[in-house]
Amino acid sequence: MIIMALDHVRDYFHADASLYRPNDLSKASAALFLTRWITNFCAPVFMFLSGTSAFLVGERKGKKALSIFLLTRGIWLILLELVVSNFLLTFNIELPILFFLVLWVFGASMIVLSALIHLPKTVILIVGLILVFAHNLLDGISVPGNNFKSFAWSLLHAPGGFTFGPKMVIVGYPLLPWLGVMTLGYWFGNFCTRQYEASERKRIFVWIGSSTILLFIILRFINGYGDLLHWSKMPSTLLTIFSFVNTLKYPPSLLFILMTLGPAILFLAYTENVNSRISQIISVYGRVPLFYYLMHFLILHLMAMIAAQLTGFGWYAMVLDQPVTDEPKLKGYGFSLGVTYLFWISVVVILYPLCKWYDRYKQSHKEKWWLSYL
Repeated sequence: MIIMALDHVRDYFHADASLYRPNDLSKASAALFLTRWITNFCAPVFMFLSGTSAFLVGERKGKKALSIFLLTRGIWLILLELVVSNFLLTFNIELPILFFLVLWVFGASMIVLSALIHLPKTVILIVGLILVFAHNLLDGISVPGNNFKSFAWSLLHAPGGFTFGPKMVIVGYPLLPWLGVMTLGYWFGNFCTRQYEASERKRIFVWIGSSTILLFIILRFINGYGDLLHWSKMPSTLLTIFSFVNTLKYPPSLLFILMTLGPAILFLAYTENVNSRISQIISVYGRVPLFYYLMHFLILHLMAMIAAQLTGFGWYAMVLDQPVTDEPKLKGYGFSLGVTYLFWISVVVILYPLCKWYDRYKQSHKEKWWLSYL
C-alpha cells in the first residue's frame, strides 16, 4: 500500500509523466523504470491476499455469511469507484471521466467469488488456474467500436477508452485475469489456517513461490506464450534485464502475474513471524486498506493542487477534464523524480496518524457493522 502511493504520486507530480510511459526503455531512466516496476507488485498482491483474507473470514463466520459479505461489499466497492474514487482522481464534480480501476475489479471479483466459494476446493483451484493461465488465449480477440459490446469486452479482458455522450469511460482493470488472481488467493488461504504449523506453511510457501518464479523465468526466456510484449537483447546488460521483466499489466499477462506473485509468496514465507517497530508501523496502514486508498488520493490531489498554484499553473488546473497525464492545462507542469519521492514520503507520513486514528475507532466500535465496509 505504501508502494502503491508512489505510483499515483508520480502521475500527479513527476514532470515526465505526461511525456512518455515510465517503462519506455528508449526514454525512461533506470531510476524511473524501477520506480514504476516496483509498484507492479501492488495490484496482484492486493487481489491475491484479498482472496486469502476472504477464505479466513469464511473459516470464522461460515460460507453463507462470507458469501453475503462478498456480494454486498463487491457492490459497495463498485459504487465507491464510480462516484467517490472518480471524484478524488479528478476533483471535478461533473465526473467527466469514469474510471474502472482497482475498486471496480475488486468489487466485481468479490461478487463472482461469492458464488465460487460454494464449489469444492479443487474446482476453485482449477477455475483460478484456468483464468490466470488461459486468459492470454483471448489476446487475439478484438471487439472494435465505441459501443456496448466493445465496452463489455473491455470490462472482461481488454482495457480501453470509450466516449458515451459527454462522458469519457476508461477501463484499466478487466475482470477475467484479476478474478483468477483473487480466486487463487482464496484457495491459497487453506495454508494460512491453524491446520498447518508455521514451519510447514513456510516450506509450502517457499515451494510455491520458488516454483512460480522459475516458471516465469522459463516462459519468459522462451518468449512465446504468456505476454504480448516480448523481451529482447538491448545495448546494455541492465537494459536487457529491464526488457526481460517489462511485462504487461493492462491486462495483467500470465507472466506479469507470475513475476509478481512468486516473490510476494516468498516474502510471506520469511516474514510471518517478523515483529519489529517497522512492521508495527506498516501494519497500521494495512489494517485500514480502503480508508487508506481513498484518503491517499484526497491528500495527494490536494497537495498537487497547491503545487500547481505555487508553480504558476493555478489550482484550478488540477480540476481535471482528462486523466492527469493528458490534461492540457498542465502542459509543462511537474517536478524531478527526487522531488516526486519527497511528495510520496509526505503523503505516507501524513496518512499515518489518520490511519492510526481510524484503526482505533474501528477497534473500539465493533458494534457498528458498517465499519467493515470502510
